[in-house]
Amino acid sequence: MHPTIERVTRRIIERSQQSRESYLARMDDAAAQGPERTALSCSNLAHGIAACASPDKQALSGDIIANIGIVSAYNDMLSAHQPFEPYPQQIKNAAHKAGAVAQFAGGVPAMCDGVTQGQDGMDLSLFSRDVIAMSTAIALSHNMFDAVACLGICDKIVPGLLIGALAFGHLPTVFIPAGPMVSGLPNKEKARIREEFAAGKISREELLAAESASYHGPGTCTFYGTANSNQMLMEFMGLQLPGGSFVNPGTPLREHLTDEAVHTVLGLTRLGSNYTPLARIVSERAIVNAIVGLLATGGSTNHTLHLVAIAAAAGIVIDWTDFSELSTAVPLLARVYPNGLADVNHFHAAGGLGFVMSQLLEAGMLHDEVRTICGDGLRSFCKEPVIADDGIQWQPPAEESLNTDIIRPVSEPFDPEGGLRLVDGNIGRAIVKVSAVQPEHQSIEAPARVFLSQDEFVKAFKNNELERDFVAVLPCQGPAANGMPELHKLTPYLGVLQGRGFSVALLTDGRMSGASGKVLAAIQVTPEALNGGVIGKIRDGDTIAIDAQQGVLEVTASDDDPLARPQPTFSLEANRNGMGRELFGVLRAAVNSAEQGASAFADDHAHTAQSGES
Repeated sequence: MHPTIERVTRRIIERSQQSRESYLARMDDAAAQGPERTALSCSNLAHGIAACASPDKQALSGDIIANIGIVSAYNDMLSAHQPFEPYPQQIKNAAHKAGAVAQFAGGVPAMCDGVTQGQDGMDLSLFSRDVIAMSTAIALSHNMFDAVACLGICDKIVPGLLIGALAFGHLPTVFIPAGPMVSGLPNKEKARIREEFAAGKISREELLAAESASYHGPGTCTFYGTANSNQMLMEFMGLQLPGGSFVNPGTPLREHLTDEAVHTVLGLTRLGSNYTPLARIVSERAIVNAIVGLLATGGSTNHTLHLVAIAAAAGIVIDWTDFSELSTAVPLLARVYPNGLADVNHFHAAGGLGFVMSQLLEAGMLHDEVRTICGDGLRSFCKEPVIADDGIQWQPPAEESLNTDIIRPVSEPFDPEGGLRLVDGNIGRAIVKVSAVQPEHQSIEAPARVFLSQDEFVKAFKNNELERDFVAVLPCQGPAANGMPELHKLTPYLGVLQGRGFSVALLTDGRMSGASGKVLAAIQVTPEALNGGVIGKIRDGDTIAIDAQQGVLEVTASDDDPLARPQPTFSLEANRNGMGRELFGVLRAAVNSAEQGASAFADDHAHTAQSGES
């Protein structure tokens, strides 16, 4: 193993010992108790099988036939989840052929940040992850199931499903994707048109035509944002069939992969000899593998929140220092939009996740000694599916990149270090994604310009007030303040200003996510403004220094000490009513910090480590 990977892993194991042992003990106890459908009262069981066909009723009356609980994020409004409509019946058919049963256990909500971007509904986005986790728990709480099939793709959906499933970690669990839409308008052209609209050079009708050519059919958006980073993580953690993340919807291979996922999870139940519960797959080493995969592929900054929350749900404690230290050792092997011009379909064709994983294993940067749904050892997970006469045949991954502009070997990376940086200083701690930021733009020292909303920023831009070097500071965008929305409404405007030759950056306790682009952005600042963070004390004209290479995040002022200023009072009522936000006050009040995963229900003992613990 690479010494940095080994050192960080050992630190995480030691830090997590108490909470991990407690979690596994709870899961072992749950496994010993069931699920045993015959232990339910006759009334309980009758309710659970009332709607089943007669053969399934008979099968489920005993406890010797496996029953898969399906939890789905299907809806027909969102392109990524619309393809899931026929999946439950397909899963049931595959289960029947294997001598088992499947029941649709429950649905979870699925919202799209692409629809709510810059809108009031975005304030519910991050909290939807915890709602999805709770919805998953409700779906599985009937204690009728021997295994779980989770159907989800996008930003908060997969982390929410996994957090919820980890509460039932004694059950074998498989994640089943639907795949990305086929490629549309080239990403370079899409970015150009967005900036032209921000600069007032084209009409809204022209912008909508371009956006519709980009997002044009069923499937996941094709850029490498949080949704497609989710799919990568599920493969690197061994929870999703290898090579299946980026197979397009509605294709024969996609259908075969769904059937194969059913057969795979049925082989992991307690009714057979290869019992493999979810709790034993999501281990400390699996979490490190996930972080390494995120860094090597330039994945979404949202996972500096989600992976922390996922790990906590499994009794594992990680923090941003772990991400940052691993980033110094893990090379950047992929350039997929917004870090490059290719989309995930091009990435998949060039060698995809199988090539990246095999390269990292050979370099000692991934733990091979982990359990997966395909067996022990991550190396056995490095394979690609192709259609054969009897369904799927597995073959070795590509031995070399088919396009070195998109994907490269460890010996010739795009960057010797990963795409994420931790910056730290008197403002607090924040994450910077540098994989799409040119080196000359990775540091700045400039006056602050404070905005309390994205709309304030856009108004100043349109009034020509921002034609200079500055750092846009947006406080009160954290989870306790307003749910921590993504701030992509700012991206094209900042891009225009940078293109005009100004030195600009963003500083916020909000999010930017996997679509973080070419402008320097120090995001997810913790502590957040509402909880006394220094970011809330910054005033117009203060000097802000952000240096992604040196890890600096500082504020200075010419006439006083910004840290000694009294904490201002923020009026947030406008952010807490309307579009359902009034229902989420309990989550805003309970949520922990961004570095702790921005979770409303993390175990206290899973967060005993202090930020920056070494």
